[in-house]
Amino acid sequence: MGEIGHWALIFALIIVSYGLISHLIAIRTGSGKWLRSAKHSVLILAGLTTLASGSLIYLLIIGNFDYEYVAHYSSTDMALFYKISAFWGGNAGSLLLWLWILSIYTALVTWSKHRESDQYLPWVSIFLLVINLFFLLILNTIEFPFALNPEEVSEGNGLNPLLQNPGMAVHPVTLYLGYIGFAIPFAYGMAALMLKKVDATWLKVTRRWTLVSWLFLSIGIIYGSQWAYVELGWGGFWAWDPVENASLLPWLTGTAFLHSAMIQERKGMMKRWNISLVTTTFLLTIFGTFLTRSGLLWSIHAFANGPIGAYFLGFIGVLLVGSLALTSSRWSLLKADGQFESPVSRESGFLLNNLLLVVSAFTVFLGTVYPVLSEVVTGSKVMVGAPYFNRVNVPIFIALILAMGIGPVLAWKRSSLKALKYNLGVPLVIAFIIAVGLIAIGINNWMAVLSISSALFVMMTIILEFSNAVQARMKATGEGLIRSFLMLFVKNRRRYGGYIAHLSIVFIVIGLTGASAFSVDLQRGLNTGEKMDVGKYTLEYRGLGETTTDLKRIVYAEFLVEKGGKEMGVIRPSKEYYTNGNQPATEVSVVSTLKEDLYVVLNGWVEESGKAIIQVKIFPLISWTWFGGYLLILGSLIALWPERSRRVREIPRLKMESIQNGSKT
Repeated sequence: MGEIGHWALIFALIIVSYGLISHLIAIRTGSGKWLRSAKHSVLILAGLTTLASGSLIYLLIIGNFDYEYVAHYSSTDMALFYKISAFWGGNAGSLLLWLWILSIYTALVTWSKHRESDQYLPWVSIFLLVINLFFLLILNTIEFPFALNPEEVSEGNGLNPLLQNPGMAVHPVTLYLGYIGFAIPFAYGMAALMLKKVDATWLKVTRRWTLVSWLFLSIGIIYGSQWAYVELGWGGFWAWDPVENASLLPWLTGTAFLHSAMIQERKGMMKRWNISLVTTTFLLTIFGTFLTRSGLLWSIHAFANGPIGAYFLGFIGVLLVGSLALTSSRWSLLKADGQFESPVSRESGFLLNNLLLVVSAFTVFLGTVYPVLSEVVTGSKVMVGAPYFNRVNVPIFIALILAMGIGPVLAWKRSSLKALKYNLGVPLVIAFIIAVGLIAIGINNWMAVLSISSALFVMMTIILEFSNAVQARMKATGEGLIRSFLMLFVKNRRRYGGYIAHLSIVFIVIGLTGASAFSVDLQRGLNTGEKMDVGKYTLEYRGLGETTTDLKRIVYAEFLVEKGGKEMGVIRPSKEYYTNGNQPATEVSVVSTLKEDLYVVLNGWVEESGKAIIQVKIFPLISWTWFGGYLLILGSLIALWPERSRRVREIPRLKMESIQNGSKT
């Protein structure tokens, strides 16, 4: 199977080269025969990468340690689930996963049938095949998934214990699905420039691809945060680590692209924004892949450094120069079809949204690469920590939240003062009362007050939007309350799915604010029988325990947890020493409620006395963040769900919109 996988990658390199040449010939000659041949080569490419990936997974499952990659990332005592996830546990395997997903995406796009996309597809396939070619060159010349092991071994090293977590097994795959998916709107954008067809057609064709990619990237970030929360043992969910930042950057610019694409589709505006944003987003996905492999910056998430980073940097340079040259040559064609008529309009709201997201992305990017820049300029590497990112980005994020509440209720072209008062008056009053209330109960962190009151302001605007729409529908159709509410999603999934996604951000913001601004953190050593009070919780230490399996040795400390005099149960934070591991894995204990999490970490112990050294944290409202993450998935799925094509018989659309929006229209 190793030989089959090795030769599959070699033949894939030949096939992708043929696919590029045949597509170019088809474009030049207009030959349908060459185009069919080119399209079939893309199918063969996807088949070969599937064969190579399947071969490596098979070798990992059976534990064939004749292969270097298998010996490094697998062992006979690992569970089947983690043997499979070892496929992306190392550098070569993760690159093969990248290529595998990309080749399947390329085949799906090349063979897609869309009445408006046929003229784009040859150029789209060429751009996607160029990206495939780069990864195939890497896998055939630098990183070898099927390299033979120079030493004969009977057992492998096993997967890093930190990666033996269900969340971490899901996180890389979803992140890659998001990263790679943005290659498709990028390829369509470049194809539109090549064809000088820069209207909204390419955006309509790629709308679902963009949203799916953004959704997977969001899921990847959420699962990565949960993994850090429960597995790393440092007591947090986001540390502004370089690789964490690398996943956030394309999410920020991708979010901006999702919003501005709607403006071009509806108004023919922001064409330059959209080409620039889709290019930046895709380049940032490659940058994130580069950052995990270059060794340029230290990260717990990064692979071992090596020469591969230079190749990725060169590829980013080629893509950047090529896309800039193509965009500049078509710059005059990207002129907007209309102008902004008023600073108080939905178009202006989208523009403000884009500016804030791009500024946030720039500040995160600058802080991430600053250590490298400082080393080049001064000769010493100056690290940038969480205080910088929080100080700069928290105000930007609060402004974004406010814009998220105001933007959707603005009218197209121009909003009147009366309409703004009608749509925003009640939410603003409620937000102000909440802010005053928070200050009155002694909360003097003004950033936290602004964040929570802004989030609740957005929540109120969304509730009012749903309320007005439901009332309008009930009045127009005579339907009941529940049916009218559900029919909103049936009739306009994109709009109301978007509102659910906005609502999810509200929950995430409230959770992050509570967990960051109001957390409690204590460290202490306890002897058996001693108690520790943390907030309303009491922890009684019952002593150390130990269990041993074939895979690992587990040392745990047992605590009885009480809250307000009522027993909540027993927890056992632990350290796990894997047979093939060089460092212990920390397993935290979390007692989670809607109000807060009690978070307990075993940092160490004294063997002779049995004394345990523990860290105890309380994270208020953190469960709201995880709930918001799942709500985000729901909202995105609603927006993605295809609408049935049928004539609207109940009432004319314009009349319905007029009733829903009231004086706003």
